Amino acid sequence: MTREIEVRNPRTGKVDYVINAPEDAELAETASAMRAAQPAWQALGAVGRGEVLARWASELAAEPGPVLAALGADTGRHLIATSELFSVPGMVERWQAAAPALLDESAERDSATPGVGVRDSWVPFGLVGVISPWNFPLLLSMIDAIPALAAGCAVLVKPSEVTPRFAEPLMASIAKFPELAAVFRFVTGDGGTGAALIENVDAIAFTGSVKTGRLVAEACARRFIPAFLELGGKDPCIVLESADAAEAARIVLRASVQATGQACQSLERVYVHRSLYQDFIASLMEQAQALELNFPDVHAGHIGPLIFARQADIISEHLEDARQKGARVLCGGEIETHGGGLWVRPTVVVDVDHSMQLMRDETFGPVIPVMAYDHIDEAVRLANDSVYGLSAGVLGDEAAADQVARRLNAGAVSINDGAMTTEVHDATHDAFGYSGMGVSRMGPSGLTRYLKRKALLIRRGEARGMDSLDERHAAA
Repeated sequence: MTREIEVRNPRTGKVDYVINAPEDAELAETASAMRAAQPAWQALGAVGRGEVLARWASELAAEPGPVLAALGADTGRHLIATSELFSVPGMVERWQAAAPALLDESAERDSATPGVGVRDSWVPFGLVGVISPWNFPLLLSMIDAIPALAAGCAVLVKPSEVTPRFAEPLMASIAKFPELAAVFRFVTGDGGTGAALIENVDAIAFTGSVKTGRLVAEACARRFIPAFLELGGKDPCIVLESADAAEAARIVLRASVQATGQACQSLERVYVHRSLYQDFIASLMEQAQALELNFPDVHAGHIGPLIFARQADIISEHLEDARQKGARVLCGGEIETHGGGLWVRPTVVVDVDHSMQLMRDETFGPVIPVMAYDHIDEAVRLANDSVYGLSAGVLGDEAAADQVARRLNAGAVSINDGAMTTEVHDATHDAFGYSGMGVSRMGPSGLTRYLKRKALLIRRGEARGMDSLDERHAAA
């Protein structure tokens, strides 16, 4: 019997949707059917698959209403939901253009072994599982699923049980394209469903917390299947002495509170040169207090609701711990209830240090703790004092910022901006520390990681015979 899971609306705080988690046998049956359909999808070739994906993406963009409405209900926001949906055609276009060259098997090269030629052959994983998070439900499903489909894999997605509404109308859009519908499906459920998914696929792409990511990695290791993990972050930003205080504050604010700070690449620690510190804080406060909650009108304001109610507890816990250890909250800092939803205004915190949870653990809210530093070595040390290493930012003179960026333990560093990985997907970068594991989803590897590489070794001339094993040759 399927299990019913209630879903909360982030704007009203009420349960207004229910999903069903399948039994393990039902999930296994779905996986088996998709696996059986995958060879025909692979046989379409890179160009054929790209054409199908492009037709679907065009249809989705032309008729966005049902998916957009569901995604808006999932996340409580409109502008970002719209951006998520309309990012899909661009993703498809990118991989449609790149896939034929990445999958080309026509080239041959000479081996270092005399008389041997080498050709590459690419074998897609039969069935890829994608476990996606609640903060960008559609975007972070598609960022893994589309390149896997372009590579020739079947893809089964389990979205978060916190934000699952979009899956039903999205599946309806996919169903209009039978070739795609056979190999691209969504299954709703909770952590138990995700665990069952791992038992039925050939590779996993997971986005979520370190805690759950560790469980996913362990389960994949037991099955000897690859796990591509994009996990948490505690991204630092260093404001150099050469920066403009007001401009730096503008950049930091946007990169810290976009999506209400519910993004793994949000700036969560800011280190400002002492000569700029007071001006930076004053400007940051002025700009932060000018922002409006996206309530009651979903089409107005800057700061949306907290999607996951548990996140309000984490934010409160971090702020209380900081206060008890001497930090001062200059603005924001309270969980507000409006219309039944949970909201946090942009929160600026000073007098912080690394003994505080606010500077060590992922907060995932619109909270900006700021420290002053005197020397760049101190700033670099503080920025690197973290178990995370997803991304970072450096603001100031470009040449100086470049040198500082190279010293930071982070997979991507935005220079004179923040959180640029939200918009730049063609630059390959790895996650450092606990922020992830496995081949990057960015750049060409975003597709090639879903392929097993086979080498075809061609002997030119006569192959060796048993004479080559005669011990008398060694004696001679």
